[in-house]
Amino acid sequence: MSPTPSNKYRPFPAIQLLDRTWPDQIISQPPIWMSTDLRDGNQALIEPMNAAKKLRFFEMLVHIGIKEIEVAFPSASDTDFDFVRKLITENRIPDDVTIEVLTQSREDLIRRTIESVQGARRAIVHLYNPIAPAFRRIVFNMSREEIKAIACNGTRLIKQLTDQRPETEWVFEYSPETFSMAELDFSKEVCDAVSAIWQPSPARKMIINLPTTVECATPNIYADQIEWMHRHLARRDAIILSVHPHNDRGTAVASAELAIMAGADRVEGCLFGNGERTGNVDLVTLALNLYTQGVSPGLDFSDIDAVRQCVESCNQLPVHPRHPYVGDLVFTAFSGSHQDAIKKGLAQQAKDTLWEVPYLPIDPADLGRSYDAVIRVNSQSGKGGMAFLLEQEYGLVLPRRLQIEFSRAVQAAADRSGQEMTANAIHTIFCQEYLGTSPATAATYAYQAHHILEHRTPSSDPAHLQLSIDLLHHAQPQALHGAGCGTLDAIVQAFQTIGQEISIMDQHQHAVTVDQQAKTACYIELRSNDGITRFGVGIDDNAVAATILAIVNALNRDAGARETRLAA
Repeated sequence: MSPTPSNKYRPFPAIQLLDRTWPDQIISQPPIWMSTDLRDGNQALIEPMNAAKKLRFFEMLVHIGIKEIEVAFPSASDTDFDFVRKLITENRIPDDVTIEVLTQSREDLIRRTIESVQGARRAIVHLYNPIAPAFRRIVFNMSREEIKAIACNGTRLIKQLTDQRPETEWVFEYSPETFSMAELDFSKEVCDAVSAIWQPSPARKMIINLPTTVECATPNIYADQIEWMHRHLARRDAIILSVHPHNDRGTAVASAELAIMAGADRVEGCLFGNGERTGNVDLVTLALNLYTQGVSPGLDFSDIDAVRQCVESCNQLPVHPRHPYVGDLVFTAFSGSHQDAIKKGLAQQAKDTLWEVPYLPIDPADLGRSYDAVIRVNSQSGKGGMAFLLEQEYGLVLPRRLQIEFSRAVQAAADRSGQEMTANAIHTIFCQEYLGTSPATAATYAYQAHHILEHRTPSSDPAHLQLSIDLLHHAQPQALHGAGCGTLDAIVQAFQTIGQEISIMDQHQHAVTVDQQAKTACYIELRSNDGITRFGVGIDDNAVAATILAIVNALNRDAGARETRLAA
């Protein structure tokens, strides 16, 4: 027989645990959550976050309720070291939040790591070294005893250095990296040797973290590994048992859930599953899965779109439209039978009763999502065709949520005319709705010009870009001035000077040809003073002008909607 790819691999051996108990367990409370976004997630980015983005991300994690945050690998770079010092020296860490730092078991790296967190109220020092057979043989060419000595020597040094700094409450964490591929007896041997040196107690626990460094088996195998360690670890009452699942097989969420059932107390992961290779376990999915089982995760995702916007901006990675709970399309059904069942379910769903809407495992309103995508878009035809015609005929690539909103205007026009909507008719409606071309619409604001006043470096200066904007406000000239860390930030600050407290929820730009001229189309989704979200679109040969026009048109639409409500 000729060789096939499957001949290169062998199945992971089953764990001999005939009396396993985890299949009968039910998750009744959330684990301790630990975010690795700022370290593991950051290391996986094409362009790692700068200090400003890391700080924004850190503050968002604190806001949603994460109490343990791995903030850096401080010995890896001055950027990481300086960020840890910034958090501590500027008192940016709330009293109920603990930062974590990671280090390999090398003396110079350990000393640099301890130096980075000096002065913190409470800190977790996370030590790791690989222990699996392939790493012992291929990477280190070391015996079991030599590998164990690496872990023990690092632990002794950390204990010595932290004992010299009693002003900080030190928590020690050890990871036998590559645990998922290692022999259980050796994993236990190394972890027990480490804990014997640290001498944890029920009042001063240490963390043993058991990672699926690489997913190499089905989630039930990982659960068996965790239950075996849970049963056999020495000093178990003085240990917080943690897991760090990766997603190589696409089953990290299942592995984490089964690990909790098998005895794990704590989960490390990233929001939306970012991380090396296929990512860390997705903490958002894991947490919201608990909600669907009637268990509060202890985290605040009541404005999931704002969380996603922050993560996408900081990571420069998009969240997939079909991502569980948060993707643009997860509450959208295109099948007519699905639409009908959802509509009937929503119509009969009483407030504050058990959620029983077909095809929707969770109430979108609990995540700050509206019902528009479910009720209106899915009950009308032509959304996909409308978007296709605008892109093919006019080069306008509408963001998904703008497609959803605009489809209502198209459908209303189609209902009035009773005729097929041509590409020209759809484009005319679009211009009237979002570009302010309707003669019947009296604009509250009209853009006149803008000027970049100053553009200094370095970009870390929070006000390195300043600009002025000339507007007409109800036909009266008005000058705005703003400063910020970028064009959009400066524009937002400028509008705030006239009482427009707007938040940019999303922005998209692309080149478009209008009348044989290259221009920029800018789509802005903003939230205004009263919390209502509006879209605005600007098209101009200058990208900054297109952005200002998009905000102006969104504000004019917002003002028009207010007048309509008042008249009603």
